[in-house]
Amino acid sequence: MKEISPAQNWLLLTAVMAASGVAYSLVVFPDEPVIIGAVFAVFIGMPILAFERRAFLRPLYRRLQKLPTAAFIISALLIYEIFMNIGYALAASLLSAVGLIKPQSLLNILVMPFNVFMYALAVCAVIIFVLRVRELLGRDVFLSMFSGRYRTPVQEERIFLFIDLVDSTPFAEKHGDLRAQQLLNSLFAAFAEPVRRNKGAIDDYVGDSAIITWPLARGLKDGRCVRCIFDILNDIEADAESWLKQYGQVPRLRAALHGGLVITAEIGVDHHKITYFGDTVNTTSRLESLCKTLNRPVLISSELAQRLTLPERISAQDLGVHALKGRGQGLGVMTLAQALPTSTTSPKLHSTFN
Repeated sequence: MKEISPAQNWLLLTAVMAASGVAYSLVVFPDEPVIIGAVFAVFIGMPILAFERRAFLRPLYRRLQKLPTAAFIISALLIYEIFMNIGYALAASLLSAVGLIKPQSLLNILVMPFNVFMYALAVCAVIIFVLRVRELLGRDVFLSMFSGRYRTPVQEERIFLFIDLVDSTPFAEKHGDLRAQQLLNSLFAAFAEPVRRNKGAIDDYVGDSAIITWPLARGLKDGRCVRCIFDILNDIEADAESWLKQYGQVPRLRAALHGGLVITAEIGVDHHKITYFGDTVNTTSRLESLCKTLNRPVLISSELAQRLTLPERISAQDLGVHALKGRGQGLGVMTLAQALPTSTTSPKLHSTFN
């Protein structure tokens, strides 16, 4: 699947929003230049989309997400109305300044006509709904299901990253299952940005583990699959004080990387899911279990390591060939580690990586 850069994504959203304004102009104001509708639509709609994409006011967005559904809807509508009125006022001022519309009174600039408000709200609601569904399913899964790419099983090469929280059972025994679930929820939320940044997709959560995947070429590019795990570890370490304050400990992780051929297929009737079959997935799971045996936080198969260029400051050490449960032949294994800056001490880092 072809990658879309963040810039291309924003251009696409801007074009869709402008097109909705053009459509409105053609129906309601057929004698006016369509550029007017396009400008109004972009100024009205893009702040809402930028807010939904967490491009600004992230703390406010996170607070909204924690509200009960009814309070969330009411609060979101109020915020959207403010954004739309500000956008409308800016667009009206700009178009008036360049002579595309007649000079407007202050009241007409500050107060959006009701019909324009309702149309803009409807368009934004549709786009936000699509973005939320895409966010819920994951970009790759959403596009694949929409296109029906995996209705017929497909053989392809993929990379898998299995990440497991160390000592989750003792934490649950000490603090209770509810607190353990809160810890996992916070941890999995911390995975989201590094995974997005490195063009991966979170495929599933299984107990205290997360499964992240890439098409082979995308994961190999710039060592993204390796960079992802160390970005996660570094982000957790950077936020160590917050973890200690909230949960009394900094999460410790084990991770394993492997890649190869899988069969990818869309399965299910009432509940659809894109899933992966084959030895590659099983081998990655077994490799993650080997982390505990070898007392190494991050392992990668030699097969995958030989196919990529490691990111700067990441080094690999060959651990030889190891037998994996359920696999007929041994697997070459390497451990990955991150070089520490000379001015940085290691105690906290050790607590996260081991």
